[in-house]
Amino acid sequence: MYIRTSVRHNKNGSQTRYIQLVQNVWDANARRSVPHIVYNFGREDELDKEDLRRLARNIGHYLGEPFTGVEGAGTQGLRYIGSKALGGVWVLNALWERLGIKKALAGLLEQHHYQSPVERALFALVANRALAPVSKLAVEEWVAEEVAVPGLAEVAVQQLYRAMDFLLEHQDELQWQVYTSVADLLNLEVDILYFDTTSTYFETEDEDEEDTEGQGLRKRGYSKDHRPDLPQAVIGLAVTKDGIPVRCWVWPGNTADMSVVGQVKKDLIGWKLGRVITVVDRGFVSDENLKELQKTGGHYIAGEKLRSGKAETAAALGRAGRYQWVKEGVEVKEILVGEGEARQRYVVVRNQQRAERDRTVRADLLSRLEGELKQIKVLKGKPHTKACCALLANSLYSRYLKTNKQGQPRIDRRKMREEAKLDGRYLIRTSDDTLSAEQVALGYRQLAEVESAFRSLKHELDLRPIYHRLEERIRSHILLCWLALLLIRVAENRTGETWSLLRRQLNRMRLGEFGGSSGRVLQRSEPSPYHQTVFKAMDLPLPPQVFIAETPAAQSAA
Repeated sequence: MYIRTSVRHNKNGSQTRYIQLVQNVWDANARRSVPHIVYNFGREDELDKEDLRRLARNIGHYLGEPFTGVEGAGTQGLRYIGSKALGGVWVLNALWERLGIKKALAGLLEQHHYQSPVERALFALVANRALAPVSKLAVEEWVAEEVAVPGLAEVAVQQLYRAMDFLLEHQDELQWQVYTSVADLLNLEVDILYFDTTSTYFETEDEDEEDTEGQGLRKRGYSKDHRPDLPQAVIGLAVTKDGIPVRCWVWPGNTADMSVVGQVKKDLIGWKLGRVITVVDRGFVSDENLKELQKTGGHYIAGEKLRSGKAETAAALGRAGRYQWVKEGVEVKEILVGEGEARQRYVVVRNQQRAERDRTVRADLLSRLEGELKQIKVLKGKPHTKACCALLANSLYSRYLKTNKQGQPRIDRRKMREEAKLDGRYLIRTSDDTLSAEQVALGYRQLAEVESAFRSLKHELDLRPIYHRLEERIRSHILLCWLALLLIRVAENRTGETWSLLRRQLNRMRLGEFGGSSGRVLQRSEPSPYHQTVFKAMDLPLPPQVFIAETPAAQSAA
């Protein structure tokens, strides 16, 4: 079937041209195909070409192959203008909508009358954290020149800051709505939540002045980044066993880990999660914190320091008992210490791989320590005394050393044997009697998901450096990082790929722009087999092949 032009010769010598839709039909008698007119569009000089274009678009829509509407298909009459990254931002936007974040923001925005596209600006900021982290000022150029953000051709930096202020103003309600939507969609198991904190420092020596409540955000404190010389903020994350971050917190940099448990517990109870078992690391283990975690029927799984010096810890480690196999190379043993209200339940875990590593590390340390002692023997006078003091003050070596009657350092062989008994072991304490020893051990092991989340915040999403000075903007920046972490964790779980690989591959899907005398076309590049696999794994449709196809007439009308 095709379009044909037929010509009628008039008596005055002129010609009239007719446009017809023709189909070749087989004529059995003539034994050949003959043209059959299916439809006559009428005279060419009276033809409404826009009717033909609408028909072509309808046919293309039915076939799933959009009609470009540009005369001169292919590159005829068009020149390549440039391209923008498409695949990564398209996937993030699809997850943003599917996880209900767009809907939640739309509901919160109904109370306001913003003229700027706040929801799109927030998505652009989150997508930038996940794809190519830059300063907020640079995001303005990133949106305009480098990436095809759906529904946002450009955005001013003032609009970005306004959107960040809105995010902070509604952070509690947004986190709750996002959690409920994500938990329902992903069928999250939230009976067990993993909680931990990290710190992020600022490239300034000045701490914040105290506010009306007697504190600022940027304060010096215990630095997990080993930068005690710089002010910092403390960040907390609550993460599911699948690594999905469901809530974040920000505290002043001088906040101690053990002082935040009460607020975290209160906030999570406010979400009415039902039965919650909070999993925390050794830094949170104090009697006060553990009592806080048990309030309102909650329970905990907590790591216990092997060398805490507590009588209960020593009793748990020294108690005889049979280990039970959990998985290859991992065994557990349940120990009960005390009676009645003082009764405490411990699980001792023995990991063969970790034991081998501990033995190797200690053998290497012993070899180096013996070498240091040999060097000290040949020294005399002040150099000898100085070297002995330095060795005894060394945090790595000192616990394996003792001194003789003359004050000379010697290797403590008894301490070495005691340390060997702890190879590959770690101790867990729990308040929940309904969990098996295996569930306790595996639950605590999943705390690594929080550590993985913090690594993603700092490295994949470039949490630091933070370019903001105002406390409100700093807090909002961390919320943006939390939302970005949520999106990339879902993408990783759905595909089984790391975000660094997904980001690199998806950004190779481009949106090309072509323009010229024939019009303007925005068309995506062809998806690779990897792209097709990723989109299928996430149950997402590929972007349309053609985004915009305009004729010169359509461009003039616009």
